[in-house]
Amino acid sequence: MRLFILGASGGVGQRLTEQALARGHDVTAQTRTAANITVVQGVSVAVGRPDDEIFLKKSMAGHDAVIVCLGLDRTSKTTLFSDSTRAVIAAMQQTGIRRLIVVTGVGAGETKGHGGWFYNRIIFPLFTRNRYADKDIQEAMIERSDLDWTILRPAPFKAQAGQGEWTVVTQVPPGLQLKSVTRDEVASFILDCVEGHRFLHQKPFFGRS
Repeated sequence: MRLFILGASGGVGQRLTEQALARGHDVTAQTRTAANITVVQGVSVAVGRPDDEIFLKKSMAGHDAVIVCLGLDRTSKTTLFSDSTRAVIAAMQQTGIRRLIVVTGVGAGETKGHGGWFYNRIIFPLFTRNRYADKDIQEAMIERSDLDWTILRPAPFKAQAGQGEWTVVTQVPPGLQLKSVTRDEVASFILDCVEGHRFLHQKPFFGRS
């Protein structure tokens, strides 16, 4: 498959690119800075803003799927996720691409309060709540689109795989706390969804308890 990845130079995006190549796919890696992408066989680089509809339309034509795994390292209010999603949806509709996978995370929608004590009480209120306010808008835009979308909500990122049970749910039950997932696990899950056409029009919440 030909995959167009937004946020390809980020933590998930880099691992996703590596795993996609290993599985035999070709990747177009969106980035704002070309030097952030290592060019190897199977990888093309598209330099531009993720919220630039004209750039996206030109760059993503001819791809089989679009994957959005944008990140942000500041805590202030943002519209990055909703602005980029608006441009992505418009560009996909104009180029005829149907399959869209977007990574949001724990804190979006009904997953709020389900990331374990430390995330719920410290990380979310102090560091990530503003980005998730915009991710809620982002998710609503995706759900209203006519695309073949999947919204992925991974548990809080950890460097090492946890020992807890691996869980995937599309309806979040009361009391469920998913405390960890690695970026490699997220990348693998993304590719499983693309290749297997899994979780169409669903929002799986996944990770380790």
